Amino acid sequence: MLLQRVVETSARVAQTPGRLAKIDLLVDLLQEAQPGEIEHVIAVLTGALRQSKIGVGHGLLQRIATTMPATRSAVTLADVDAVFARIAGASGKGSAKVKQTALQDLFSRATAAEQGFLFRLLMGEVRQGALEGVMIEAVARAASIEAARVRRATMMTGDLTVVAKAALAEGAAALDRFTIQLFRPIQPMLAQTAPDVAQALGQLGRAALEFKLDGARIQVHKSGSEVRVFSRLLNDVTTALPEVVETARRLRPSTVILDGEAIALRADGTPLPFQTTMRRFGRKLEVDQLRTELPLRPFFFDVLYAGERALIDEPYERRFEVLADIVGQSERPARLVTADVAEAQAFYDRAIAAGHEGVMAKALEATYEAGSRGSAWLKVKAVDTLDLVVLAAEWGHGRRKGKLSNLHLGARDSQGGFVMLGKTFKGLTDELLEWQTARLLELATKREGHIVRVRPELVVEIAFNGLQASPQYSGGLALRFARVVRYRPDKTAIQADTIETVRALYRP
Repeated sequence: MLLQRVVETSARVAQTPGRLAKIDLLVDLLQEAQPGEIEHVIAVLTGALRQSKIGVGHGLLQRIATTMPATRSAVTLADVDAVFARIAGASGKGSAKVKQTALQDLFSRATAAEQGFLFRLLMGEVRQGALEGVMIEAVARAASIEAARVRRATMMTGDLTVVAKAALAEGAAALDRFTIQLFRPIQPMLAQTAPDVAQALGQLGRAALEFKLDGARIQVHKSGSEVRVFSRLLNDVTTALPEVVETARRLRPSTVILDGEAIALRADGTPLPFQTTMRRFGRKLEVDQLRTELPLRPFFFDVLYAGERALIDEPYERRFEVLADIVGQSERPARLVTADVAEAQAFYDRAIAAGHEGVMAKALEATYEAGSRGSAWLKVKAVDTLDLVVLAAEWGHGRRKGKLSNLHLGARDSQGGFVMLGKTFKGLTDELLEWQTARLLELATKREGHIVRVRPELVVEIAFNGLQASPQYSGGLALRFARVVRYRPDKTAIQADTIETVRALYRP
């Protein structure tokens, strides 16, 4: 398939407002693709790379962007994939020259429209509305399979490209093999927000409440003595977390998959800040030294697989019975099952007094909805917070001169873009300012006076005191007294909160 066909479809999808019309365009393209092209088609249309990170920076792309375009289209998807694979594999002395030469050759064979698409793809700027949810429906229609089956298979694998190839090349029966399996992480179940425990119980009825720990999400897979630990982003972090591995090896079942959090605690048992816990993730060197300085404790709150049996379709109440038989109380968050608001409020107050964020409220009959931010889990926190994406930043003044300070914050919209909700420079320490400036300059795409536009990749947790109507922003809402709580390196932009979530919190 020619790259031109994908570029044309991307442009048409971007110009098409209706979800169903977008899906129609994607279905036509997917049905044209050969089996070997499907994974790449889906990857580039959703703004991803099959090679994940290929190490191409903004400076190199700016130099390549001056390459004279070709007058006619001749580049295929296979050509693009081969070049990206060559670049991803380049390392060591001379790798920069290899990358530049390979990209320059690719761009010289591409038309102006294709060059623009490739530039946006490498910059992470392909946002024409082909979000994963839309693409899942397109794959389902193109393969004549129920969307729910494609969605579930995607949640089990964490990779729509693999699922799509199987669905389109082999049919519905091929999706049966995408079930929960040991050592293949699945996307974690997520939670919506409730303003207080009264509303949470009003929505769920009798429910389980747990202390909401301010740690890092982990998924632990064990078979005999083999243990692997995965992060929220499904990255293998086993090497960095030896104490989690040791804890898992002590558990009685020979096969188990557990969902939980790893957290750094003070000597008195109160939690250290989230950013402190995150220092342990991604480390491959000097792990033992850092473990001594900053030990972690795992806490498990769900079990997805035990004794050769998948449990994700079992109700939460049953899953917890299995969990309690596997994991001791000291390795589970404090828990209460109640329908009484006063009892729930007292439990919430205990969580806050212990230094935790608040509580999680969970429906007892709910199955484990991998990858879904459903209404069966509700988080009740001490302050309103949202996970938003940094869209731009402004150079600071005074003591912040030379630092990117004032952040432009956005929520995801249904078209694959972002809706700005306001700005903030509050809550930033000197250390965070230094890191933030360096990181945002790496992501910079354009400079407009004192404003630096960046690729929408960084997720930041923002606390705020309510929302107000605002004609200044396209979403019609603005944050009041917004302040930075922390950056969320464990989340991608697609996991940030949506404008629909924000609107649900608005009280006129």
